Amino acid sequence: MTHHPVDPPQAGDAVPQILHIWMGAFRSQFTAPSWQHVLVLIMGCILAPGKRTVTACLRMTGRTRDPGFAKYHHVLNRARWNPRALAGIVLTLIVARLVPEGAIVIGLDDTIERRWGRSITARGIYRDPVRSSHGHFVKASGLRWLSFMVLAPVPWAGVVKALPVLTLLAPSERANTKQGRRHKTLTDWARQGIMQLCRWLPERHFIFVGDSSFGTHDLVQAVKQHATLISRLRLDANLFEKPPERSRHSLGRPAQKGAPLPKLKTLLSNPATVWHRICVSAWYGHKQNKELEITSDIAIWYRPGNTPATIRWVLVRDPEGRRDPQAFFSTDVTLQPAEIIALFVRRWQVEVTFAETRAHLGVETQRQWSDKAIARTTPVLLGLYSLIILWAADLLTSASSPYAAAWYRKTHLTFSDAIGAVRFSLWVGDISARSAPHRERDKIPPERIIRMAQALCFAA
Repeated sequence: MTHHPVDPPQAGDAVPQILHIWMGAFRSQFTAPSWQHVLVLIMGCILAPGKRTVTACLRMTGRTRDPGFAKYHHVLNRARWNPRALAGIVLTLIVARLVPEGAIVIGLDDTIERRWGRSITARGIYRDPVRSSHGHFVKASGLRWLSFMVLAPVPWAGVVKALPVLTLLAPSERANTKQGRRHKTLTDWARQGIMQLCRWLPERHFIFVGDSSFGTHDLVQAVKQHATLISRLRLDANLFEKPPERSRHSLGRPAQKGAPLPKLKTLLSNPATVWHRICVSAWYGHKQNKELEITSDIAIWYRPGNTPATIRWVLVRDPEGRRDPQAFFSTDVTLQPAEIIALFVRRWQVEVTFAETRAHLGVETQRQWSDKAIARTTPVLLGLYSLIILWAADLLTSASSPYAAAWYRKTHLTFSDAIGAVRFSLWVGDISARSAPHRERDKIPPERIIRMAQALCFAA
């Protein structure tokens, strides 16, 4: 195959104006030289069809012959910029566009980025949630990330999307011990992330939705004064009635809890339990509304040595018997049981986001080895997912046609349509702006045609 040499353009020369506009909110976080390199990397990261290495980004932007390629690596492993500050800007953009009022619902979950290499200091051995099952345990080497995602309806998609805003690296216990640092559990990182988000927007109310890993008494105590937490509740949790009213003449310390309540698992077999039927959409992938039976009440959740917490618990069972009974709780006792279930259902979009970032943005394909570059790259890729969702709102509407075919009757727009629209804007969006102001047909620059062809030829 014959390759046509193309002189390397200067850094930033080939970046379309539309990307300058989209990325304008982040300009103040970088120096002038770094900013030009950041735009090139972002453009290449969006256009690259395979791995998201720095070299792949440079190829997609026509810089294969740039002798100063090392300066693009320096953006990740040397340049001074704060990923947390960028996360705060992403949160502000999402909230202003999709959640201008009301409570901000945040889904939090962890994921394993499968990586090998002795030089990756934060690496650990974890249970692989994708390849493991109840009876089969599979280990995976990699990095554990805790991601906080805004769960909000996206107009052009017509569904709730999980948009990452803050992603934290949670090093393994072995890595922390080796480096002489105190180990932080996943709950510790969740507490710090929740408090950070609340500080960024102190005037807004947050509702955090997490799986059973975050349904701990310690986390409830840490955040209940600042935000609402919704999670799973163990069926054998220690629940109690409210303490009796204390008279003025009582001696001793006031009671923290009242009489013990029956375990939730006993309510399942108790014929006196009163059940109510509700309809829930998107229950474990159901396209139509799913009927559930629920019962709920307010109780004191108590653990020895901890301050009791007042929660509303919801016990759910499937009338068809296809799913095991489950229990949920909310630290906001004013929420209705159906609202708690509806909010918890949203968090399943988090798994969709993790899958789409792997499929379309190359998460797990980057090859950085320095600690600083590793701690920056994955959060940037997840944040880029959110930005593409927002940018697509300028390019797509609910009436736009999805990328379908006779054998694939796709009816709704998805992230693949969003990134396709953004890519199209980056490939051809500035051609008209560079053409002369007359009626001649626009011409695509030859070097861009070569890059587009190479993107197709070397897509794998």
